[in-house]
Amino acid sequence: MPRRALDNPLVLAVLGRLLEQPAHPYQLLTDLRTRGGDQAAVINRGTLYDVVEALAAAGWIAPRGTERAGNRPERTVYALTDLGHSELVRRLDELIRTPHREFTRFLGAVAHLGALGPDGAVAALAERARRLTDRIAADERRLADVLAAGVPRLHVIEAEYALAQSRAELAWLGSVADEIRAGSLTWPR
Repeated sequence: MPRRALDNPLVLAVLGRLLEQPAHPYQLLTDLRTRGGDQAAVINRGTLYDVVEALAAAGWIAPRGTERAGNRPERTVYALTDLGHSELVRRLDELIRTPHREFTRFLGAVAHLGALGPDGAVAALAERARRLTDRIAADERRLADVLAAGVPRLHVIEAEYALAQSRAELAWLGSVADEIRAGSLTWPR
């Protein structure tokens, strides 16, 4: 397995989930999607299985047995190793302590907002705000459901952070659109 699989953002999600209790990859996939882990990393089945394989090869997780439910195939249950726990703590400590600039597609696009012209910019910002409002509402419902199901808040704190980012972006979109409408954000002639 290539070393770059260990650089996938999904590594933290898997190690963090296995910190709670051992699980098989399908359970990891289900739990991460349910809890909103797909906000922190793109989660698809193939990528998850590649990451699990890389983590096992690195000695960060290890098989702890198998289980079978009904007619489903036998599934290998993995647990976090001491080495994996140490790596999780090391990575988390560095990522939480050190802010890094993260360049999103939106940041790249908004850098050229002027190309849309004032009316086009306001229309695009308003459409984004509408879509973001819908996503915020869906994310709030999903977070409330997960918490109501008994998942500890600490295990979904990233969903709160993502909501805070979305709310801040929504406020910014509105303020920039207001500035354009008021003429205080001007376009070169």
